Amino acid sequence: MDSSLHQVWQAAAGSPFLPVVAKESQFTIASVLLSLGLALTGIFALNRSLVNVIALGVPASLAIAGGTIYMFCAVGVYI
Repeated sequence: MDSSLHQVWQAAAGSPFLPVVAKESQFTIASVLLSLGLALTGIFALNRSLVNVIALGVPASLAIAGGTIYMFCAVGVYI
């Protein structure tokens, strides 16, 4: 398998990258995930127990993390 960088570049040009979630729907998905995470966090705050950590806390943190990443992708990060 002796391929140069130019051959790899040419092969990649024929198959463009297509993201799983289209750019137009990233903001909507981010908003839904962040809202869901915030709602689950509020419900979890009302009744904190070990069962609720698994049932509400973990899904809330995953929803907020995923929503934040999608929001970064949707609106960009400017420093």
